[in-house]
Amino acid sequence: MLLAPLLIPFAGGCFVFLEKREKQRNNAVLCTVWLTALSAVLVCLLPVEPMELLTIEGHLTLALTVDRLGRFFLLFVSGIWIAVTYFAFPYIRHVGKEQQFFGFFTMALGALMGLCLARNFITFYMFFELMTLLTVPLVLHTADAGARGASLKYLGFSVFGAGIALAGFFFLAPYLISYDFTAGGALNTVRAAEHRQLLLTVYFMMVIGFGCKAGLLPMQAWLTTAHPVAPAPASALLSGVITKAGVLGILRVTFYLYGDHFLRGTWAQEVLLILALTTIFTGSMLAYKEKVLKKRLAYSTVSQISYALFGIFLLTEQGMEGALLQIVFHAIAKDALFLAAGAILYMTSATRVDQLEGIGKKMPATMWCFTIASLSLIGIPPMSGFVSKWYLALGAMDSNFRGIALVGIVVLLVSALLTAGYLLPIITRGFFPGKEVIVEHKEAGRLMTVPMMVLSALTIVLGLAPGLVSQQLEGLIHLLFWS
Repeated sequence: MLLAPLLIPFAGGCFVFLEKREKQRNNAVLCTVWLTALSAVLVCLLPVEPMELLTIEGHLTLALTVDRLGRFFLLFVSGIWIAVTYFAFPYIRHVGKEQQFFGFFTMALGALMGLCLARNFITFYMFFELMTLLTVPLVLHTADAGARGASLKYLGFSVFGAGIALAGFFFLAPYLISYDFTAGGALNTVRAAEHRQLLLTVYFMMVIGFGCKAGLLPMQAWLTTAHPVAPAPASALLSGVITKAGVLGILRVTFYLYGDHFLRGTWAQEVLLILALTTIFTGSMLAYKEKVLKKRLAYSTVSQISYALFGIFLLTEQGMEGALLQIVFHAIAKDALFLAAGAILYMTSATRVDQLEGIGKKMPATMWCFTIASLSLIGIPPMSGFVSKWYLALGAMDSNFRGIALVGIVVLLVSALLTAGYLLPIITRGFFPGKEVIVEHKEAGRLMTVPMMVLSALTIVLGLAPGLVSQQLEGLIHLLFWS
């Protein structure tokens, strides 16, 4: 059962690479994505025994299991992938090289499933690197000079960051009771206490390594290079899902290898809190100044992902709840924004913000989706983004670093104002250009518009009923902080 979410996408991807007929290929992609999602749901619902795939050396094994955090990410990734798949069919047909795109697109889903099911760090690292290798071609898709440079930058940053995390694990391994991920931490606390400062330095470096994928300063540069050149569906996945793989890595290291008790009140926690807040402010400020639409959204991702990292580094239950909610709610809203940007590019070839004047009259459905998702990112109630930011503020009030936490609340408010400053003008000029604009009403088509509408509707539904997600997180959060 554990192998199904991995094998289905890889088998489907092989078929897609071999199938040249568009209809059959698209059907194969759809069947693969839906079957993967179904198998992920079954893995989450049914009792499944852990399994070992391969013993590398001694206690180093490639092994799979499903725990509460893995279930959370399995369902989250599967849902986002389905929405992006439908949008991708007409968009990639327009861009070209469908066989290449959907082959890697499908296999990348398998790597993400493996990442969610990894039982230990070595397995996690293997799927993390495989995910990078399978998503590089999505950035490289057009193969022009910009895409080549961006894909190399993405590959270089990702491999370097993962390498730092792996090196950190080799330093950490002798101090672990078990190599398996263990809720509450797997450290031998007696031995670890003797080399506390060394292990805190190792923790800091491992977080920086995985933080590269999550867009944490100073390792965020690939994001704003890769997003503008990648096709819109790839940008949506990079922002909504792939960056969250870095967050998952940080969660595993923080709560499943070290444990919150070892880290709370240390210099590592303090420095990472400051780094997360710096990233939030810097990303928002750069987004405010950026004129290229997809690049503006990429800078926004840098900022918004660090909201979740800030919640993690608070090491409080409410901060953790805010972080997990932010992971989901940001992905939904940001994917809606990137799909809307892709639909606009598909219909008008407009890439800059100053080219979008009156776009709300031409593509009203698309711009309404853009508007709803923007309000969620800003954190305006009753959108879902408000809920996650509210829990982050509550978590900050409980932090042991009260001064930094209070500054954090101010930074969150300033970032919200900057987010309004770089998103709301697009909306107002799109719907109210200030002059008579004669345009033809023409949307991008149902396959591209419906996924945006579904994602936008979810931002409202989950804002009005956040318990649909938060109630599912209570057991996980309790397990992490009381193990």
